[in-house]
Amino acid sequence: MSAVPLGDDLGIEAATDLKQHLAPHVAQPGPLVLDAGTVQRVHTASLQVLCSFVRQREQAGLATDFSAVSQSFRDAARLLGLAPQLGLAHDNEHNTQQVENAA
Repeated sequence: MSAVPLGDDLGIEAATDLKQHLAPHVAQPGPLVLDAGTVQRVHTASLQVLCSFVRQREQAGLATDFSAVSQSFRDAARLLGLAPQLGLAHDNEHNTQQVENAA
């Protein structure tokens, strides 16, 4: 099983680089693990890239999972309602911590 580290910054300016980083793994056979354990900064655009990536692999019958998920990543996915699309819904059931809306 391969692990792909996502890094610590998934801000809006990192979305294009993230897409290019993940592109070689879209059709990679077998289960793939994304490591979001060090993510500290997350933007909606990067989460959209990740949702698209997970969906493309799912449509091809390929499994994608997370080996680690930082609290920042988990909170951003939950706040935006994307946890289920990323396969994180089961991880968030016990977490009811409020997230400040920076807007």
